[in-house]
Formats: sequence, C-alpha cells, structure tokens
Amino acid sequence: MTIEQLYSLYLEHPVVTTDTRDLPEGSVFFALKGNTFNGNNFALQALEKGCAYAVVDEPSLDGKDERLILVDDVLTTMQELARHHRRALGLPILEITGTNGKTTTKELCAAVLAKKYNLLYTLGNLNNHIGVPKTLLRLNKEHEMAVIETGANHPGEIKTLAEIVEPDCGLITNVGKAHLEGFGSFEGVMRTKGELYDNLRASGGFLFLHGDNPYLGKMAEGMTAVTYGTPGRGYDVEGEAVEGSAFLKLRWRVKDGVWHEAQTHLIGAYNADNALAAVAVGHHFGVAQEDINAALSEYVPTNNRSELRITERNELIVDAYNANPTSMAAALQNFKGIHHDHKMLILGEMRELGAVSEQEHANIIRMIDEMDCKTVWLVGENFRKVAGDKYVCFKDVEEVKDRLKSESVSSRLILIKGSNGTRLFELPELL
Repeated sequence: MTIEQLYSLYLEHPVVTTDTRDLPEGSVFFALKGNTFNGNNFALQALEKGCAYAVVDEPSLDGKDERLILVDDVLTTMQELARHHRRALGLPILEITGTNGKTTTKELCAAVLAKKYNLLYTLGNLNNHIGVPKTLLRLNKEHEMAVIETGANHPGEIKTLAEIVEPDCGLITNVGKAHLEGFGSFEGVMRTKGELYDNLRASGGFLFLHGDNPYLGKMAEGMTAVTYGTPGRGYDVEGEAVEGSAFLKLRWRVKDGVWHEAQTHLIGAYNADNALAAVAVGHHFGVAQEDINAALSEYVPTNNRSELRITERNELIVDAYNANPTSMAAALQNFKGIHHDHKMLILGEMRELGAVSEQEHANIIRMIDEMDCKTVWLVGENFRKVAGDKYVCFKDVEEVKDRLKSESVSSRLILIKGSNGTRLFELPELL
C-alpha cells in the first residue's frame, strides 16, 4: 500500500493510536515495536476492540484480517504519513528545540498564539520520533497554525524530526550541557540542535533568534531571523526580568515601541528568555500586544517546571521534570536570590553526562557551598561521590520518602530539582 492509499484511509479514520489501552472506535492502530514490547502481537486485539485498521510489519500477520495493513516498518510509515498530512494541510508550523526551556517556551508560545489562532501544539513533552508524528496526525482543517516541540539525546535526531515536521520557522531556546553521554560533547549538542537551522536554511525558512546567545548567533549566521534579547541592543523584541519577586515579571517592548509589564506565574528570572521568545513569536504572527501580555500573565505551569506549590506545611518550587548542569545552575542562582528564613534544597542527580558527570556534580556542590540553605538533601550516587559528609545524601527517592515519613519538614521554602529518572516529582505530596 502506498502512502497516498494509506492517507485516503486515514482521512476516513483520522484518529491514530499506538496504545492498546487507548483504542478509540474507528481509529487506526500502529503496531510499534520497542525493546520490551511488540505492537504486532496486539494488532488483532485492537481490531476486535473497535479499530478500523491496524498497520503492522510482521509478514506472519498477512492475510489474517483484511483490515491489517502490512508495511515494511510501522514507525517509518507513521512518520511518512504524518509528513504527508502536514504537506496536505500546508499550514504554518513553528518547530522549537533547545537544551533547556523548550517545553516552557512551547507552552508560552501556544498561550500567546491561541489568542488569535486555532492552534495545535505538542501536548506535554511528546517531542520524540513517536510523539512528533502522532502530534502532526492530530492536525485537522480547522487548525490555522501548529507549534511542534522536538527533543533529542543523540546526533541526527533533530534532523530526522525536522524532516518530518518541515517547519516554516524555528526556535532554538539555547544550547547547553545535557545528554552528553549521547552527544559526546557540548559541540555535539550544538551540531544536533543546529540541525533545525540546517533544515530551515535549505528550505528558505526563518528563525526566532535569542540575540544574546553567542553560540546561537554563530550557528545562525546569514539566516533571516526575528531577534529578541536584552534591551539596548537593537533587537526586534527586547525585554528583561524586573527584580523583586520570586515570580518572573517581564518588562518588554517591540523595537522602539511602548513598554509592557507581564506578571507571570513562572518561578525564576531565567524564564525571561522563554517568555521573551513567546513575545517575539506572537508579535511576528500578528497577536495584539495587549493579548500577548494577557497570555503571559494568565499562563499557569502545571508540569513540574518552574512551578510554585503552597502546601499546608511548606512552599515548594517544583522544577523536577529534568536537570542538567545549565538548568541546575540557573535554578540554584535564582533560589539564592529569594529571601526566606528557612530555605531547603532537595536535589536529584543529573544523568546522562558521561565522562564529565563527576566534575559537573562537583561544580553544583560548590554552588551549594556558597548558598545560605539551612538544609540540603542530595539524591543519587553521582552526588554522593562528590558531597562527602557535607550534606545529607540519599540513595534514591524511596529513601527520601522514608525520611519524610519519620521526620516532619515544615515552614520551609524548598527547591525540588533533579533528572526525571530520580522521580523527585513524587515528593511534593509528602511535603
């Protein structure tokens, strides 16, 4: 079956699923394979439960049901179908990637653009080789724009995803030290994130460029860009964080225009770049400045990123979705500047750093040494190796939970941050 033929079937049944726990009536089931699962084994079951078709890639299934569609590779087929659908609709698409802040930036851009457009955007962090095509296949004729987040932990992944998305414009939030085990080096991170620029350079697309970032500036040389950054440098959109609050207050304006102030619900001045990116995107696409300001002020994070939670006993800054040296340093620097009589750190180790892991964890310990924190809890072997007896160390989050069951922690301002695998996002309910 050709992609064109499969696309005709998809148009009749425009809901796709890859999960046998979620089989909408009349949907198309794509039997993906992984290290520990094989969707082909559940294809017939998916049909029995109401799917209109099932796309499979094991020849042994051929002929067992006329609703089975045999292809060479299910994942590749789903990606090709998504690209075909994207081309058929032809609406403008912004692709966002970066080491830190890409999900927050995507959420803020979506909040701003939704003031004017019927918008589709990536849900959560479904930003990989499976999530991206599934997102594109949610597009329909009612949508006017899309914002697609793409992530990577190995070279070549952004190239692959950009070839599926075929963006009209792109935004790299920043480049930093993350997934070094997969990328090999910081230069490897730059090359991979830069694959988005390479795609746009070849297609004639344009960028939203953080002008203060020297790495991005060098990578984007010669390209058409809408620039944003700190005031006084001639950017298309300029702005900065206003000091005095744990929550980000952004002061911004379009070049030579009037100043606006948006009081956000985001913890940390380091989110100013993410919010300013959303301003630049919104202004370029014709969103009224008053609506941009309203969107930034109204957005409330609920995804364990820069999120303030007030419990009966404590105030929590929950930034526990992920961590790398760049984002950890930014979070600590911001926390250092917040006044509170009883501050506490609960930090999980940073993973996938390869050979530089010990050095980078030692750097974080040195930052903690310079902070006025009454209590510091560190989670994971990578921290234990370099912390010595300075701070309380835990093997894993389960040990932290046990400690919290026997020791009451109250009246604290607590920063909770660590790589997702440390599962520190399970702690707020105990604090």
